[in-house]
Amino acid sequence: MSTTLRCQAVTVLGATGSIGTSTLDVITRHPDRYRVHALTAHRSREALLALCRIHRPAQAVMSRETDAAWLRERLREAGLATEVRAGAEALVEVSEAAEVDTVMAAIVGAAGLLPTLAAVRAGKRVLLANKEALVMSGALFMEAVARCGATLLPIDSEHNAIYQCLPIEHRGGLARHGVTQLLLTASGGPFRGWSARELAAVTPAQACDHPNWSMGRKISVDSATLMNKGLELIEACWLFDARPSQVQVVVHPQSVIHSMAAYSDGSVIAQLGNPDMRTPIAYGLAWPERIEAGVKTLDLFSVARLDFEPPDETAFPCLPLARAAMVAGGTAPAVLNAANEVAVAAFLDGRLGFNGIGDLVARVLEARPAEPAGELGTILEADAAARETAQAWLAGC
Repeated sequence: MSTTLRCQAVTVLGATGSIGTSTLDVITRHPDRYRVHALTAHRSREALLALCRIHRPAQAVMSRETDAAWLRERLREAGLATEVRAGAEALVEVSEAAEVDTVMAAIVGAAGLLPTLAAVRAGKRVLLANKEALVMSGALFMEAVARCGATLLPIDSEHNAIYQCLPIEHRGGLARHGVTQLLLTASGGPFRGWSARELAAVTPAQACDHPNWSMGRKISVDSATLMNKGLELIEACWLFDARPSQVQVVVHPQSVIHSMAAYSDGSVIAQLGNPDMRTPIAYGLAWPERIEAGVKTLDLFSVARLDFEPPDETAFPCLPLARAAMVAGGTAPAVLNAANEVAVAAFLDGRLGFNGIGDLVARVLEARPAEPAGELGTILEADAAARETAQAWLAGC
């Protein structure tokens, strides 16, 4: 007796970014399993138009109405019936829509929090590529996952690797399942081994030239400062019910081992693969099954060697700042994230030096001490206040 798979409807938040386009690549390989319900973009209207022509979503969302109007007219001229909307409310609605089964949360930064949380509250399968949602509101976010019956699958390669290395049910503390430590791997970025003096002259072009991964500009800078790894440390604590002391960052320049879990019997289980985000995306889309992702199987003979070293937390202070924010708890991670977003934007605009990113984050954390974060409104207020403090510091430089 044959069975027919139901075609799953997918909303892709941040469709024109690297994660979004990789998600659509995997979906295209399995038209019998997945169809696109909605695609969203910030301001990349030409790119979103091209994706709408290929995938013909029911809805498309842009941040600004002017861009939405342009896209609406272009789609009308092409004879496509895609409904085009604009704004934060539309992002939330395409994330929680009854027709949607799965939401790929790939909007970069704090802007992804509300639509991702809406998908969780609607009980969707949420493929989490927006780490800021957990960094900002970890306790509230994970409580909503449990209360609303959502399925949360991490897409960051490191967290997806750890997810694959842990027992299926790993809530309630790692020790219950014999796990003693999570080993979060980092490539070290383009400046591994550089001193603080050498880093002072780094340009945005250099910071965005990652040796292993193809990513957007903001996340590339975060990788270069190791703030990305700091945010991932916070995210890992919430995803896997771990204490900061249970998460160790290991620099592994080949980016072949994506992360590991250490067990009380001495075993260390690792997930390996080529550095291609389509692997964790396919895992999240099909879990608990496996589907073809368009990624070649890892050739260990070509890799030949695997290197590991500790991170340099003196030259790269963003990592210890993130760990300290997680230990402080409350609104501290939201303040950290907000200050970092302002600092990275200023660096990319040429208004702040590379080493100034960590300096700015440290100053904002000092100026905005942690407060209890029991409500979403409190977290959003802390985010706004941290941005204001960061901008004021920049203006006074």
